[in-house]
Amino acid sequence: MSALARWFRRNGYHVAGYDRTRTALTEQLEAEGMLIHYEDDVKLIPLTFIDDALIVYTPAIPADHKELNYFKAQGRKLWKRSEILGMITEKVFTVAVAGTHGKTTTSSMVAHILKYAGKNVFAFVGGITQNYKSNLLIGDKKAGKQIMVVEADEYDRSFLKLNPSIAVITAMDPDHLDIYKDESDFVETFNLFAGQVKEEGVVFAQKSCPVKIQSNNKTLKFYGTTDSDFFPVNKRIENGYFTYDLKTPSETFTNIVLGVPGDHNVQNSIAAFAVGLQLGIPAETIKNALKEFKGVKRRFDYIYRSEKITYIDDYAHHPTEIKAFLSAVKEVYKDKKVTAVFQPHLFSRTRDFMDEFAESLSIADALILLDIYPARELPIPGITSSVLLDKINLTEKRLVAKSELIKILEGTDTDVLVTIGAGDIDQFVEPIKNLLEKEAGC
Repeated sequence: MSALARWFRRNGYHVAGYDRTRTALTEQLEAEGMLIHYEDDVKLIPLTFIDDALIVYTPAIPADHKELNYFKAQGRKLWKRSEILGMITEKVFTVAVAGTHGKTTTSSMVAHILKYAGKNVFAFVGGITQNYKSNLLIGDKKAGKQIMVVEADEYDRSFLKLNPSIAVITAMDPDHLDIYKDESDFVETFNLFAGQVKEEGVVFAQKSCPVKIQSNNKTLKFYGTTDSDFFPVNKRIENGYFTYDLKTPSETFTNIVLGVPGDHNVQNSIAAFAVGLQLGIPAETIKNALKEFKGVKRRFDYIYRSEKITYIDDYAHHPTEIKAFLSAVKEVYKDKKVTAVFQPHLFSRTRDFMDEFAESLSIADALILLDIYPARELPIPGITSSVLLDKINLTEKRLVAKSELIKILEGTDTDVLVTIGAGDIDQFVEPIKNLLEKEAGC
């Protein structure tokens, strides 16, 4: 939503809005001239916005939100974020990146490659890129035809509003089962998205994704495994960097060095590499761009490093994401103790993947578990962090209230500390960093 707000502001529109929590990002938006309030109160809506405003909302907002229902009661037209993105990108060559996980990093990689190559790229991504300190990238209009890169969200079937020329599908692990009837409904909707690629367009899908296209005028290419069109060989870690060679249908590109760690990012980079080649960008340019890609905030985000302890923050909130993240941490920090702080996100997701969460979190050496972050949901009887904790196969584990977290972390006996989750756990990043600096005598 903030990237969309920035797009309107930079195009000369006045922007106002609501957010549940004041954060560093919302403060940046205010500094850019937007009016933001943090209480769900109709009286706080700026009067100048009531009559002729374009009202955009995210489907993640609770159904009982007073301001949303105020506009509904007025009979006002309400637009979903995806509908606005669909209108913006309708006449622009668009690369849309979808997937249960990996879409933010992959779309950021694609946008970075295009910007590095000097293309006129315009990108909406779901995270703050470390290279550009923003979730909105704007290219040079003098650099030729505009290319739009957008993160395509599957929640509430939002991505069906987009008609890209190139689509990427990074993963189709079931999620949002509060929206989708079952796994088959989830898969069918992703295939509808793939089918919306424009004629003569291309879909790049991770090989594990059961993607099908019912058109001879569109191309489907797979990546990731040895039976794919694009796959890695000779993967290794050199000088602390994940490095691999890439086999494509025409040739092999050697010594691709990633600026971000993890096998999951190898997969993300292959998708971005394939898109870059499809757009005619030289392989050496793509390689150089990937090496300089610094990642996305809250995706394997190094917050603090010293000889004693390393602190990493990550947005992972699905069991597959947590497994990929913790596996990467354990691979980079072999023989080191890893302590994870995890905040489950949504009662429904915790219910639907209780055993999978337990298995993924057991990769850590120690766990501090917070209560479930409800977001838009009401509690579900019998679904609690305590129930999840009992299923986790770790000796060193405990359930902690948010108010006690910093105190519990004082003098933490660990080599690597990680915070994981998509709720408001990010509000602890700075306090934890400050604690570690204080303990180090900084």
